[in-house]
Amino acid sequence: MKRQISQACVSRRALLAGIAGTAALLGQPALLRAHEVSSNPTFRHGVASGDPDATGVVLWTRVTAAGPVEVTWELSDTPDFAKLVGTGAFRTDASRDHTVKVLADGLSPGSIHYYRFRLGDALSPVGRARTLPQGRLERLGIALASCSNYAFGFFNAYDAIARDSNVDFVLHTGDYIYEYGGKDGWGADVAQAIGRVQAPLHEIVSLADYRMRHAQYKTDAGSQAMHANHTLLACWDDHESANNPWTGGAQNHQPDTEGDWNTRRAASIQAYFEWMPVREPEWLSAPGRKRMQFWRRYDFGDLALLHTLETRHTARARQIEYTDHARDIVDQASAERFRKDVLGAPDRPILSPLLEQDLEAALSDSVREGRPWRIVGCPMVIGRVEVPDVAALGIVPDPAPRLALAKTAEDFARLAADPAVALAWKGKYNLPDYTDAWGGYPWARERLYGLSRRAGAGDLVFLSGDSHSFWVNRLADEDGRPAGIEFGTAGISSPGDFVSSGFDNGTAMALDKAYAEHIPEVDWTDNMHQGYVRVEFGRESGMATFVAVDTVLTPDYRTKVLRQVPFTRQGDVVDIVEA
Repeated sequence: MKRQISQACVSRRALLAGIAGTAALLGQPALLRAHEVSSNPTFRHGVASGDPDATGVVLWTRVTAAGPVEVTWELSDTPDFAKLVGTGAFRTDASRDHTVKVLADGLSPGSIHYYRFRLGDALSPVGRARTLPQGRLERLGIALASCSNYAFGFFNAYDAIARDSNVDFVLHTGDYIYEYGGKDGWGADVAQAIGRVQAPLHEIVSLADYRMRHAQYKTDAGSQAMHANHTLLACWDDHESANNPWTGGAQNHQPDTEGDWNTRRAASIQAYFEWMPVREPEWLSAPGRKRMQFWRRYDFGDLALLHTLETRHTARARQIEYTDHARDIVDQASAERFRKDVLGAPDRPILSPLLEQDLEAALSDSVREGRPWRIVGCPMVIGRVEVPDVAALGIVPDPAPRLALAKTAEDFARLAADPAVALAWKGKYNLPDYTDAWGGYPWARERLYGLSRRAGAGDLVFLSGDSHSFWVNRLADEDGRPAGIEFGTAGISSPGDFVSSGFDNGTAMALDKAYAEHIPEVDWTDNMHQGYVRVEFGRESGMATFVAVDTVLTPDYRTKVLRQVPFTRQGDVVDIVEA
């Protein structure tokens, strides 16, 4: 039986009054505490730290200023800055959108520091940063976050992460911003209703556009609280540039009206590196890397390795579209040919050879050095989410009568736009839910599982984003050998796919239940909530806690633990513990 735990919700007002959540705030300066919009006109985008190693961490801010300015940064062991352990100056101007990013190094492993910035008489909010630990480590707490869409609501889950005393670091697996825009764009109706219309209003394409969108996201109070309180470990997914990119373009890029894809992608990456607390290539130990090669290795003492993935810009083959093949899939035999010969065609990569080389080396090191845990920060769900026959289960109508009338590609495209028809059709043949996730690249997934086995690390813990749903998955390769486990997070504000597709709540919950009961790798899933996952690792066991917020439509919110899932490792196997 699966273990499900609920607990009393705690409101923001109760937290601010000190009725609950006190432990999460102990030792933190006042400027890190409240979920309130910044009134600091110079440092209106807050502060952030990220991309640490054992002796250094990136510190970030942005100043609102005219012309070139010199910004001073200060680092202390105490929040009152009684004694500085580091200081320096950074010159910024419009060429980098007045962002400030420095690498504070020469620090002690596993240390906590407080930092701030000065411009003239103006002081930034105070931030708290950590370096990676070395040596013996008994525990590690990671908050898993993904899919923060400004238009769909307030980043209340970020605020909850800021207050979570069991979090040591935040892993954001991508879709940190979204590129959409327009009065009729995705989420525009919600944005108008709650006063979060995106800037610029149009879809972002140019460098100025991407900078403006990043700037807007950084004004959210929950975002500022999370960044000030916790050091960020990040990787990107697709929406930091455009929906579903591959090496030669993107689904949401139209060259005729939006120009050259490489130019747009370069602008998105430049803005990302300006606005995020991530290391520049020259700050990395591996020489000659480029910004696009954005993957990282983090060693947490003798306890865990975390390796992030880059899955969009350095190797990805163009995704398969169901609408291009639907007329050829008429029975189980043709569906199996499509699965094997089209989706499963060899040499359709997601990861670059250099990333695979780095990952295999890191996994081998971790096994040789005896670390218990090998964690993969994964932008997309890697578990086999092959849709069950939801029409036969009576959840959605049988699409056969409508599909029988379709004769042209345009007919199929119109039907594919109906979520119930599309889902039922995929379910009839047990096809992957999305072809832009790992399910659309089975050759690449087996290649990843293969390199992990070569490294002696067939015991991975994947922490995944992208899907807007919570997941607990048991993973296996195509031969049925265990490949690890996966915890996936819902969106910070992006709505669950069943809900956003127009299914009513009852149908959406029934679909969640059907996925958990009829998909072999899925233990549990939930698309009804927004929130984050706190994953805690001990020496031999751990706990994944799925935390939901009750609303993103107002900054007044309540949190609830939907589920706690214990997991363990025995020998070279990791698994979910059944309650």
